[in-house]
Amino acid sequence: MLKIIDMTFVHAGAAEALFSGVTVHFAQGWTGIVGMNGAGKTTLLRLACGLLEPALGRVEMSGRAVYCPQRTDDPPPDLSRFLASDDREAHRLKVDLDIADDWFGRWATLSHGERKRAQIGVALWSDPDILAIDEPTNHIDTDARRLLARALGGFRGTGLLVTHDRALLDTLCARCAFVEPPGIVVRPGGYTVASQQAAAERERDRHALEVVSRARARLNGEMSRRLADAGRADRKCSKRGLAPGDHDGRERINLARLSGKDGRAGRLAAQLGGRLERLGEEAARIQVRKEYRTGVWLDTEPARRNELFSIPAGEIELGPGRLLRHLSLSMGPSDRVGVTGRNGAGKSTLIQRIVGAADLPPGRVLYLPQEITATESARLISDVRALSREELGRVMTIVSRLGSRPPRLMETSEPSPGEMRKILLALGILRSPWLIVMDEPTNHLDLPAIECLEDALGDCPCGLLLVSHDEVFLRHLVGSLWNIVDGVLEKVPCRG
Repeated sequence: MLKIIDMTFVHAGAAEALFSGVTVHFAQGWTGIVGMNGAGKTTLLRLACGLLEPALGRVEMSGRAVYCPQRTDDPPPDLSRFLASDDREAHRLKVDLDIADDWFGRWATLSHGERKRAQIGVALWSDPDILAIDEPTNHIDTDARRLLARALGGFRGTGLLVTHDRALLDTLCARCAFVEPPGIVVRPGGYTVASQQAAAERERDRHALEVVSRARARLNGEMSRRLADAGRADRKCSKRGLAPGDHDGRERINLARLSGKDGRAGRLAAQLGGRLERLGEEAARIQVRKEYRTGVWLDTEPARRNELFSIPAGEIELGPGRLLRHLSLSMGPSDRVGVTGRNGAGKSTLIQRIVGAADLPPGRVLYLPQEITATESARLISDVRALSREELGRVMTIVSRLGSRPPRLMETSEPSPGEMRKILLALGILRSPWLIVMDEPTNHLDLPAIECLEDALGDCPCGLLLVSHDEVFLRHLVGSLWNIVDGVLEKVPCRG
């Protein structure tokens, strides 16, 4: 059992509540938690697991709750016990998730995809009643996604799943909770079905609001006419201005007052006022979510040189006894290259070598790493707050066009990983890069932001080097692939 009852939560230093009066009951099985970056999905998971306390209301749960965070900086506390265990469930999970027994000792050399599999393996092995997982498919390659979906599908408790992986939401979830501060709306079905219902509700509410608005406009016009009539009637019933001896005029006005005929316009105007008030209350009850303009631009141009970088054929050390062999590697000013391979193949190490070899002027390389640590995030947000008003305005405009709300972002001391990637991207865009290097660019980003990024990169004229497990994303953007298999980098054609 997991219930959130009349819950209000306010981040420290925030001007307004993130959640207000939220009541949600989570049933057994998986519930998808969806929403924009910074909407409060991670906060909801931490509240549900008892890691945060609401300002008002309460969270009721039975059993033990486990939270799997987005970040994989540190090994999970019970990893060494899990790896050393020879019980049946530990063995099954290690096989199902392709986890090696030596991962604790070489955590620093593991890919983030391998770390994520280990993190989830430990959580499932602990057999919780409530399991909250934050972005489980970040960094995960295609084969590992299938393993992960199968492992999570075997969980029989109450699960909360934050992910921007539509396929995983559709596969696992019986319902989706849409985080739309200050509220949360639960809709049945996986993401595809639930989002269709959400779109239908928005269209219904927009139509209802239009009907009410048109009715209010008509009544306002009628109200103005009747108030004018009432004003004329008032003047007709006034004895002010009559000559002292005008007895006929006074008799006529007395008769009008007695019959009440000339007061009818005023009474009708008062009735319309009541109807207008009721229509105003009805309009206030119709909640139409505000939609913000999205879409970013890349104000840049190709480099004025023949090559962005050139690395001779050779080997790159990946760790003890592990090498990555590659042919000569180079990119022209408008080349678009995708880098693929399984988790741990050496993609991120290769990318870092290339960024170091790109002898370009300062600011002309936009490098988006696979992960940004909590320490780096805190330093980056401090640097952003120190920008001039003009620079900060430009950065926040780009962040807003990627779907995050700048006021809420600048209030928090710990922005979400998705928001940090948007900030890094915005800072890089302002410097008009010649080469854009992105290691898993869709990690942590919400779905609208991914679409905006894909559109922007599709139109940019500079060089693109993209590491991604998202085949659709790569297919739309790159012209050639560097694929790593068994320690060897091969250049392969890109399937269009």
